[in-house]
Amino acid sequence: MKTQSIKIESRTERLIAVREFVSAAAREFGFSDEEVSKIALAVDEACTNIIKHAYKFDTTKNITITIKPGKGAFEISIIDTGNKFKPTEIQSPDMKEYLKHYRQGGLGVYLMKRLMDKVEYDIEPGKQNEVRMVKYLHR
Repeated sequence: MKTQSIKIESRTERLIAVREFVSAAAREFGFSDEEVSKIALAVDEACTNIIKHAYKFDTTKNITITIKPGKGAFEISIIDTGNKFKPTEIQSPDMKEYLKHYRQGGLGVYLMKRLMDKVEYDIEPGKQNEVRMVKYLHR
């Protein structure tokens, strides 16, 4: 399996294509259906955050998703040129409080970290933002 990329417009309706792209690659890499779903959800959350927060729903912008398969590691890189993101300012939610108050949204980063084995950010202010997520294939 070789490196694959897809570039989409910053539109929520394009998330279906992203999920299909990521799911097909994860399945080909050898992940179970459950793991494929987790990976697709993590990527969906990352792209949704970019559309909402980095681009503020500006549909003229693009998001690039690249899948780099390695030895037992499935790496996904998501790049945007939107507003910078400060991952250190995101705190893990208190799920009891969250559920008690019937909140919606705000769990994207938390979910990404729970669903993937590694989540890293590379922010270059004024240039680009990159989130890298890795899922290891445990046989």
